[in-house]
Amino acid sequence: MKFYSPLTAEFFPDEPDREDESYNEYEGYPMDGHDLLQYADAVDEAVKKDIVDFDGDLMQYYHEDDSVRSKVVSAVPSVEIHGNKLCGCLNVELQGSLNEGEQAVLCDYISGQYSDGWGEGFEQRDIRVEDGTLAVHFWQEDGFKMTPSFENTQEQVQMTRRPKMQLIGQDGNIFAIMGRASRLLKSAGQSDKAKEMCGRVMASKSYNAALTIVSEYVETELSPKPTPKRDRGDAR
Repeated sequence: MKFYSPLTAEFFPDEPDREDESYNEYEGYPMDGHDLLQYADAVDEAVKKDIVDFDGDLMQYYHEDDSVRSKVVSAVPSVEIHGNKLCGCLNVELQGSLNEGEQAVLCDYISGQYSDGWGEGFEQRDIRVEDGTLAVHFWQEDGFKMTPSFENTQEQVQMTRRPKMQLIGQDGNIFAIMGRASRLLKSAGQSDKAKEMCGRVMASKSYNAALTIVSEYVETELSPKPTPKRDRGDAR
């Protein structure tokens, strides 16, 4: 799931026109998402470089023991062109659909990270571009809002989740296992994945290899468990 939010910036040219009334020596030229389109690659690179130190996941600093914590696997900030402007884009990996209340809690937490946590540090880092430097803000005092992407609906998120299937105590015939997994995938709206899985299983060289392939598409006892994230404190 993606959440978009507005970006603003100040641009400080290498050779400013000091007679231009829109230029301020201390605040540069104000820019919005439309203005930032020309610098999209530079801003994108700066964000990716900045989040390396904490693996990019802002949820590792979320300490509430609630349904948001249990459903949101990771939340990684980025930038993306959306609606003909450069926007902040929060890429959220889920293991359960978020209701409206949970979305609001997540957005409130990320707003805090943008204003006083990670975003506060990022806006103080000069982004070098061809004709000057940029200071980019993920959060603004006026008009800040995080909007769920209509291109990534809750239904789409649900359909990308792996169905669960038990292996222990079930028929050990690989064709029976493959058939059960295929039916689960199809019922979850993932017919393409079912076809892909069956092709790989039929081409596998051993029983164990086939089980491993099945466990990539449906969640079984053999599927790898997510690695716990380390708590590194406040992202500042």
